Amino acid sequence: MGKVSLSGLAVWILCSAVHAQETPADFATHVPLAISGNGPWYRLELPLAVQLNARQADLSDVRVFNAAGEPQAYALSRQASQRTESRNVTDVKWFPLYAADTHEALPGVVMKATTDGTLLEIRPSSVNGQQVLRGWVLDASAIKVPLQQLTLDWSHERDGFQRFSIEASNDLQHWEAWGDGQVARLSFADERVEQHDVSLPGQSARYLRLVWQGQAAPLLTSAKLASATSSSLPLPLVWSQPLAGARLKAGEYSWRLPAALSIERLRIELKQPNTLAPVTLSGRRDDKQAWQPLSNGLLYRLTQDGRDVVQDQLQLPGQTVTELKLQVDERGGGLGIEAPALRFAVRATQLVFLARGEPPFSLALGNASARAANLPLSTLIPDYKAERLTTLGLAKVDGEVAFTSPAVVAAVDAATNWKKLGLWAVLLLGVAALGAMAYSLLRKPPVAR
Repeated sequence: MGKVSLSGLAVWILCSAVHAQETPADFATHVPLAISGNGPWYRLELPLAVQLNARQADLSDVRVFNAAGEPQAYALSRQASQRTESRNVTDVKWFPLYAADTHEALPGVVMKATTDGTLLEIRPSSVNGQQVLRGWVLDASAIKVPLQQLTLDWSHERDGFQRFSIEASNDLQHWEAWGDGQVARLSFADERVEQHDVSLPGQSARYLRLVWQGQAAPLLTSAKLASATSSSLPLPLVWSQPLAGARLKAGEYSWRLPAALSIERLRIELKQPNTLAPVTLSGRRDDKQAWQPLSNGLLYRLTQDGRDVVQDQLQLPGQTVTELKLQVDERGGGLGIEAPALRFAVRATQLVFLARGEPPFSLALGNASARAANLPLSTLIPDYKAERLTTLGLAKVDGEVAFTSPAVVAAVDAATNWKKLGLWAVLLLGVAALGAMAYSLLRKPPVAR
């Protein structure tokens, strides 16, 4: 009987240490959630302010609790920004658009197309005097999936900036505005800078119309459209509030991020008109690490035809960093004595949880020692398919989210570590007591019969 009791004591002690369940008190930040729609699964898009309270870049310390403080099963959807195999680039045909001058509205056109919608010809419905090339119509009728990017090349006689409006249509009669596009070919300090790509909104269209405003269009030499299926589209980017930086020396600035983040795009504030700045951006995770190059490019804010032409963004590879450094070639005039404000963008993250127990539910995060507890979506939702995400119930952050200071987080992490140390201490003391009792039994002389 004595041996059975000792064995049971050891198992009880071990289970108490290993299976100690996390509680909301183990996390520095708690955010109430409001749910709507059909459960039991709910989908939450994590605001950037929430993500900044995480202590781990991969969000391993995110949890969802019910009213009783019980953790909920959950999954994270964090689609990468890199291109997938389903992305295709297609060379498309282009057709000229003419008008009487650079300010006249485009006249009606006569088109010839095949039965499948492929364009054969576009010409003005009437010709009155000399015509000016105002733009181009691109034939995307052979592309059946959403359009992601436009890539243009044009004759070398028209170096400089090319700014145009982008419209989409399925019948060449009704057009939907898709915003503005801008490409450039510049020479600066014995270097050549070229920008040929324009982002599109990820929608389908049979035709695109590009119209130059206030100037004649250049002669195109190449037009390509990148497309991707909807299942391969990455989640949208979410932008931060302006972040102040510091000037290290002439032409060199740095910014410290509020947390370790996988940044995919930056926007540098260019306050002064006629700013031209070739830049190199570097990053690192901590002060002990060497700076690693992340991106380079040409930032500018120039006045053309009475309006600003701005390129203030840099594309990044999504590497996790906590500090950024920008080096500026000051032959272009620099960016000033004070460090410019910076905005950064990260990929949006969706959290899906299976509601169990009673609401209200809350989101908790901010624990540097927590281990990842998320499941794959295919495990959380039986027979999961990507299109099913849109049919789930919705969860939203209920109220404002304040960034938790590192000191508060450190205190919570320290408390969590002390709790774990206490559990292990109980385990070790129990094992020691078990060993002492076993040793005592072994030394006891056998009972005479």
